[in-house]
Amino acid sequence: MTRIGIILGTTRPGRVGPQVAQWVEKAARTHGAADFELVDLADYHLPLFDEPRSPRMGAYEHAHTRAWSTKIAELDGFVFVTPEYNWSIPAALKNAIDFVYNEWNNKAAGFVGYGASANGVRAVEHLRSIAGAVQLSPVYTQVNLSLLTDFEQYETFTPAERHDAVLQRMLTEVIARTHALAPLRRT
Repeated sequence: MTRIGIILGTTRPGRVGPQVAQWVEKAARTHGAADFELVDLADYHLPLFDEPRSPRMGAYEHAHTRAWSTKIAELDGFVFVTPEYNWSIPAALKNAIDFVYNEWNNKAAGFVGYGASANGVRAVEHLRSIAGAVQLSPVYTQVNLSLLTDFEQYETFTPAERHDAVLQRMLTEVIARTHALAPLRRT
């Protein structure tokens, strides 16, 4: 069965990202066309990139990198859940992407962004560019959530119903693209 990782892209204390990621995971499990797994960056305790060699070589010196590599390698595609920090993604997410390279190649990527002024759109646009650099294949549909209208007091996630259909469409695209890219991952 196809395995899709839902990457929770923030690690800060007090984050609301887990609520969003759990909403994505719940919707994904009802989709039924793949197995989904929530992958929380906070569980991997990655320091700032500290490998002495390029990730393209795949020769990892540190146990934390090998654990992260194993997790990313075993997944066939991804849904990134990211807040918008200063018009971009959190440093922890960029750092996690930079730790490995080959493990991302020829896999699909979908995006769920959230923020105050632009509903996570700018963060997702930066993430699309970064994804291309590690040979991830972004899907078209993305979910954009507002801290002003989809959260109560910026803390409790209460998504508008209209987001459900967009999320399902994005999940369908991620699964379809993951299947389309499968022959490239076998070579």
